[in-house]
Amino acid sequence: MADSLSIILADDHALVRAGIRTLLEKLPGVSIVAESGDGRETVALVHQRDPDIVIMDISMPELNGLDATARIVRECPRTKVLILSMHRGEDYVLQALRAGATGYLLKDAATAELQLALIAVRRGETYLSPTISKEVLARHRKQELDPKAETTKTLTPRMREIVQLIAEGRSTKEIAFLLNLSVKTIETHRMHLMARLDLHDVAGVVRYALRNGLISAEK
Repeated sequence: MADSLSIILADDHALVRAGIRTLLEKLPGVSIVAESGDGRETVALVHQRDPDIVIMDISMPELNGLDATARIVRECPRTKVLILSMHRGEDYVLQALRAGATGYLLKDAATAELQLALIAVRRGETYLSPTISKEVLARHRKQELDPKAETTKTLTPRMREIVQLIAEGRSTKEIAFLLNLSVKTIETHRMHLMARLDLHDVAGVVRYALRNGLISAEK
């Protein structure tokens, strides 16, 4: 890689981050400027360090990689996001692309593929692991042209954030503290999101969060 490339690694497993770091350090010109274990911290680090690329996992506590990606793309558009995930499902890939990720790479990818992905993302090109169907990208582009085809925007970003925190077992007071909002505001958001999703208990919120990649079943 001829030009220097600054990267933030975001994955809640320290051993996984160490493995990725080892691979990246073998690539010329790559500089890892920070590491993070949750999505909220990752967004803050992007504001502080202004990296070229964030290598982002999907399943992370407090703020998942999909919503962290959307926030980074919105607030720090110069920084590109490459999703590096174990999830092969089409829905995960589509959600990542809709969030603004420039690439989606599977964790079992070879070092050479990681380098190709970084080069493509740096150029602003969309990179998908070869094992991910090209039909996924075609479907994403179709949905971009036809907003009515989009079905995932049933919640606002704030509501998605609260859903994840509820599913992780946080109390209303804890969520209010984390998001710097009043308890009353959190209660209002909670009431609206449960009505919108036709959910009636925390178990339903957890199932929704699992289905939509906001939390991982392995956590």
